[in-house]
Amino acid sequence: MQDEAPSPVRQSDIMDPARAAAFLATLGRAGTLAAGDPLPPFFHQLYFWQARPPGDLGRDGHPRPGIGAIPDTGLPRRMWAGGRLEFHAPLIAGTPAQKTTTLHEITRKEGRSGPLAFVTLRHEITQIGQARVTEWQDLVYRNDPAPDASAPTPPTAPRDEDICEEAEFNSTMLFRYSALTFNGHRIHYDLDYARDVEGYAGLVTHGPLLAQLLMLLADRELDRMRTFSFRATAPLMHFEPAQLCWKTGGTLWVRGPDGRLCMSASAH
Repeated sequence: MQDEAPSPVRQSDIMDPARAAAFLATLGRAGTLAAGDPLPPFFHQLYFWQARPPGDLGRDGHPRPGIGAIPDTGLPRRMWAGGRLEFHAPLIAGTPAQKTTTLHEITRKEGRSGPLAFVTLRHEITQIGQARVTEWQDLVYRNDPAPDASAPTPPTAPRDEDICEEAEFNSTMLFRYSALTFNGHRIHYDLDYARDVEGYAGLVTHGPLLAQLLMLLADRELDRMRTFSFRATAPLMHFEPAQLCWKTGGTLWVRGPDGRLCMSASAH
């Protein structure tokens, strides 16, 4: 099946410092942000909302595939599988910025649970005529799991980290993050949908939220982070604590309470 590439999507937004400050509060982080301050890496997730009317949304609360830069794969279940980022220069709070999204690649495979569609979007963010961030966002589309399907066995996380930080989540934090990023995916706030339709044990902690926490850790240890890549390997439920791990050299991961690897990452 040949997927037709949609037209690029161009958006503009002002990097409102109040929204970034609200995110710091959501994360329980100290500090203030004012116009003219550099934004922490990956805070562009708070901006460039795609506000679609109800008729343009799928059953999961996301914009329906086929609208915007994502083609219709014919598969109902969406997951953010990972991504790669290049940070050319910090975004500045209080200043307008532009984002251009294009379909970078789409591939189809047959997995253990059925057909899969891998979609990669490329986002280019500029500000004051200068490239600031290039991001490749990897999405996976698949069918719903069969009622009697067993969950795949997740990989085991390493235990040779140099830094280990505890992280806790709850439904309030997930709701606030969904609101700040205008993420309507129901697996993050609708427990009945997450459990009964998509087969999770609870609300799913956002993959990009886990990546954000790892990025803040990496940016602190590296002083000036220029690249970051991450891959989600197992979901983390809202009631589960996690450990954010750093190993000298730029390797990071999220370890679940049972020792499973929830996310792997690298930063340079």
